[in-house]
Amino acid sequence: MDYKDLANVIFPYVKDISYYEEKYPRRNLPEGAVVTRFAPSPTGFVHIGGLYQSVIAKKIANQTGGVFFLRIEDTDQKREVEKGVTGIIDALKEFGMSPDEGMINEDEYVGNYGPYKQSLRKEIYQAYAKYLIEKGDAYPCFCKQEQLDEMRAKQENAKLRTGYYGVWSKCRHIPVNEAIQKINDGEDYIIRFKSQGREDKKIKHHDVIKGNIDFPENDQDIVIIKADGLPTYHFAHAVDDHLMGTTHVIRGDEWLSSVPLHLQLFQSLGFKSPKYAHIAPIMKEENGAKRKLSKRKDPEAAVSYYAEVGIPEEAVDEYLLNIANSNFEQWRRQNQDAKMEEFELQLNKMSVSGALFDIVKLCDISKRVISKYTKEEVYEKALNWAKKYDKHLEELLEKNKEYSLKVLGIERGNLKPRRDIGKWEDVKENIIYMYDEEYFKEKPQYEFQKITDKEEIKNIINTYIEEYFDINDDKETWFNKIKDLSEKFGYARETKEYKQNPDNFKGHIGDISTVIRICLTGRANTPDMFEIMKVLGKESVIKRLKMAIEKL
Repeated sequence: MDYKDLANVIFPYVKDISYYEEKYPRRNLPEGAVVTRFAPSPTGFVHIGGLYQSVIAKKIANQTGGVFFLRIEDTDQKREVEKGVTGIIDALKEFGMSPDEGMINEDEYVGNYGPYKQSLRKEIYQAYAKYLIEKGDAYPCFCKQEQLDEMRAKQENAKLRTGYYGVWSKCRHIPVNEAIQKINDGEDYIIRFKSQGREDKKIKHHDVIKGNIDFPENDQDIVIIKADGLPTYHFAHAVDDHLMGTTHVIRGDEWLSSVPLHLQLFQSLGFKSPKYAHIAPIMKEENGAKRKLSKRKDPEAAVSYYAEVGIPEEAVDEYLLNIANSNFEQWRRQNQDAKMEEFELQLNKMSVSGALFDIVKLCDISKRVISKYTKEEVYEKALNWAKKYDKHLEELLEKNKEYSLKVLGIERGNLKPRRDIGKWEDVKENIIYMYDEEYFKEKPQYEFQKITDKEEIKNIINTYIEEYFDINDDKETWFNKIKDLSEKFGYARETKEYKQNPDNFKGHIGDISTVIRICLTGRANTPDMFEIMKVLGKESVIKRLKMAIEKL
């Protein structure tokens, strides 16, 4: 008996690999087109690192006229969570990362290279495992878990590398006849890869991000088919990336040490190996040291966090591009209105040590992104967020739609739009004072700054109401009246004028306008006061200013 007899005993009914090679032909794509994938396990929430990989993989595929697909690696079914696939699909969709091919719900997919769920590809893996057994490059292993545990303990005690290799690979040399007999007798077994590598020899490999790296050869006889008939990650990814035409495997650098094994698998299977690009993890600074973003410690590690606080998906995507390529920031400054799709991402310009996550920087980017939205877009996006996370804001926006649009339109659509909103959870705090029912209900506290004398404040406000306030003024007229009011009370008409001769004035126009602003809104920092007055209307402005006088 030979290896083919052994293969037929183990896998008597699987198709020959020629069937699958014909079923999944090479992709007909333009020269230089890149095929990438996001291949998560449905074992929990989507990590920001997974989204980071997807942003990079999709960008590289799109800018070369290639394909980005979603493959679900669910061979470890004990760890799978309910609706895990749906969670992945929804997360990608929410951040504009929907794949060109792959799973579209728990059971369905689009594309010609499916199924895109590994648990549905069992027969395919078994066909290629059979092919390796026929070649003598794989074999059944009958070792019990107790034997493996005992072997590991011996290796550890002897301070040796742990694993199934060399003299420790007990089932590697079992004769074919004996192996067939064990199988016919009903003994449990798994299938192992028969490595031809030697740990004392080196291989040279070029990683697209990391550059040239030397590795020891793989000499481990790893498991490729488990007892349940499903493959391990190592074997499945090799078969899938070959059949699905993946040209670039973009993944976290925790997989870097697996490169020798994976290259060995591709070689043994007769496949051309894809290019590997190992991404350094997103780091966080803590107590002066850097560490990986943690699922347990850091809420921002879960992509659901960004939806919950209301950071727009395009801001998150743009931030991830920013940490992917350091030249993105300069490109953005030079192309402020360009779509980020126009930026050309380069894998060889990615950090090899890990980008530092900066929530402040992310919020700054988000403020810029939101500042570009129209008032209608801000209204719709803020309302959609509020329907899930803030019922009070939802009621406020829906009850006063036309008025809310005016409020959200303040300082929007001009050359320097307002940048006070960085996430949708900021909206209520930034606009609630503009709603009279909320403003008068809360009874604002007035914290004055340069001018604190109550009588002077009363005189300034009374004089403004009686002599200078006209809701019909245009902005230039309104501003000139504020200057006149400042001059009347001994304050410089221009800040520059005050700085040149500070002894000649009590202060400057900014101090006067701050008094009016605080009495009008209860805040020292707001968007343009002229626009605020126009939106509030004459009755509300006077009522607010008079209430401030009464409280003084």
